[in-house]
Amino acid sequence: MKKLTLVFISLILSFSTSANDKFTADQLIEKAKAFVSAKNARQQPNTTTKEIDHYISLLSDNFIDEHVKFKFTYTYKTKLRSDMVGKLKDEVINSNIEINEIMVGANVVFIKMTEMGKVKPAHLDKTIEYTKTNIVSLEFNESGLIKHIRRHHG
Repeated sequence: MKKLTLVFISLILSFSTSANDKFTADQLIEKAKAFVSAKNARQQPNTTTKEIDHYISLLSDNFIDEHVKFKFTYTYKTKLRSDMVGKLKDEVINSNIEINEIMVGANVVFIKMTEMGKVKPAHLDKTIEYTKTNIVSLEFNESGLIKHIRRHHG
């Protein structure tokens, strides 16, 4: 009888959990790919404020963009946009992001991605070339906008 009760409770919990999952795994994967595409587009040699504004349009009004390793967080779109526009002064020679893996949870995706680029920041006299693998989690609100980004820098 106890086993039957446990099976019944497990079934109820699994149905109630899935009822709270507004988006399917396929939808969340598409949202992850759209995020990476927008992130990549905003750091190209020909990037304009149009690409920056598109990236910001993926975020909810009450978003958190948390850079865990650096203990830094954005919570205001105006500040985020201002900092991104400031980076347009950098000379981007090339930049690319490749998705290595995507894991899906309840209205959240985890993206393991490799970022490669060659950039000459406006405030430095030298060019920086990098290849780094990072993990990012994106949590979505009921409208499908990103409400929380956690960046775990490699």
